Amino acid sequence: MNTLQNKVALVVGVANSHSIATGCAQAFADAGAEVALTYVNNKAKAYAQPVADAIGAKLLLPLDVEAEGEMEAVFDAIRDRWGRLDILVHSIAYCPADDLHGRVTDVSRDGFARAMDISVHSLIRMARLAEPLMTDGGTILTMTYYGGEKVVDHYNIMGPVKAALEGTMRALAVELGPKQIRVNALSPGPLATRAGSGIAHFDDLIDAARLRAPQQSLVTIQDVGNVAAMLVSDGARSISGDITYVDGGLHVRA
Repeated sequence: MNTLQNKVALVVGVANSHSIATGCAQAFADAGAEVALTYVNNKAKAYAQPVADAIGAKLLLPLDVEAEGEMEAVFDAIRDRWGRLDILVHSIAYCPADDLHGRVTDVSRDGFARAMDISVHSLIRMARLAEPLMTDGGTILTMTYYGGEKVVDHYNIMGPVKAALEGTMRALAVELGPKQIRVNALSPGPLATRAGSGIAHFDDLIDAARLRAPQQSLVTIQDVGNVAAMLVSDGARSISGDITYVDGGLHVRA
């Protein structure tokens, strides 16, 4: 099971033990990778520290993508410790609550700009910093959702934001491909995470997913982590610019 032996992984987006990013970090550690994690602020560190301890993370670093210099400091720390990076997971998204819960038609300029900056442009910034560290190639993963393809009730402005994220993922895959850096997206089904709970009527979304998915069950963060570990392994070296669904087949339903 040591498919990621000797690989270095940076996982951004661990909020607590229930985060999708936590599932990825655990799967990477189980497969033999050395893992670094980030937390968004001092309050969040109390929830991220137990995850870091449980998986044996080598680094736990602060990263607020809106804070000047913090992202650069994270990648400097990776360079100082390992001199390289093989895997990057971008699992962050944000929109101010007033804009998230309202109509797309009514989204404010500032709310839209923040949502795009934190959820999408941060991926571009991380890819730019990861590129010189991925000297032997590597894999970048980001997290999307079916609401980026179809209009999902109550997902609101995050639908267009995820659509932009998916387009960005494809552009990065083309640009970084000559350096053997693969860029892909995972699209999990609804999960009971802190981020998901911010969506209005999220319980209804969860119930609908359970009923409509062909497997008639919800996915777990472990399911997502296992697929992530597969995608970042050498066995998936020809997969890039793609979206992999981890939703029990929910996306195939009309």
